[in-house]
Amino acid sequence: MRIRIVDAFTDRPFSGNPAGVLLLDAFPDDGWLQRVAAEVNLSETAFAHPLPEGGDADWALRWFTPVAEVDMCGHATLATAHVLRTTGRAAGTVRFAARCGVLTTGDGADGAISMDFPTSSLTPVEAPHGLADALGAEVLSVHDTSEHVGDLLVELRDEAAVRSLAPDLAALAALSKRGVIATAPAEDRAGGHDFASRCFFPRLGIDEDPVTGSAHTALAPFWSRRFGRAELTGLQGGSRTGVVRTALRGERTLLTGHAVTVLDGALLA
Repeated sequence: MRIRIVDAFTDRPFSGNPAGVLLLDAFPDDGWLQRVAAEVNLSETAFAHPLPEGGDADWALRWFTPVAEVDMCGHATLATAHVLRTTGRAAGTVRFAARCGVLTTGDGADGAISMDFPTSSLTPVEAPHGLADALGAEVLSVHDTSEHVGDLLVELRDEAAVRSLAPDLAALAALSKRGVIATAPAEDRAGGHDFASRCFFPRLGIDEDPVTGSAHTALAPFWSRRFGRAELTGLQGGSRTGVVRTALRGERTLLTGHAVTVLDGALLA
């Protein structure tokens, strides 16, 4: 059985966010899927199989962290679409049936892949007690996101504050349903991005996720309202970074990025 590691939201190896991708004939039992994801030990491993023609979707898609299945994952969806494209299994528009609904991917500019995801809702909330201390940074505002994301979106003072974060991960794990998105406007928007972010998901066995597509379904409406523009570019990550182009389309958000395969091997178990 072929297994691939794909770096998503980047056009060069060893950058962006790596995801495992397995194309199957059908989904085996959940225990096997979870054991494979634990063995791969990346933030997500994607499992996909083709669906009969004539339905609402072309492929079934599931995502697992090393410890749990998740409702929505952007970078592993991008990685799966990249594998389908580069192996000739699919071209052009591909529809995926996932826990969060049908997700569509298609060709973007310059060889990129564009993904159509549901836009996350944003509800202003009071900062949970201990959040600033857990992050080690001043908190300007906090928003709760939709059920499929389930994160706290936390606005910080500036990009330098985001980049310098060294959070207390055990404390963060107790403060949100899924994780924490820390974000701030770009220091210099002429530098190619409009906002910066970092994402922490210790409850899912992911201390820091390098580049999180699903988080950008919340970051896109948050910053689009601030900047008054529907199309933006986000830079995410600490030591390892990637770029996500966002386009807000009401209840849907387009996420666009590149991907590159860095490992293509055989799963023997």
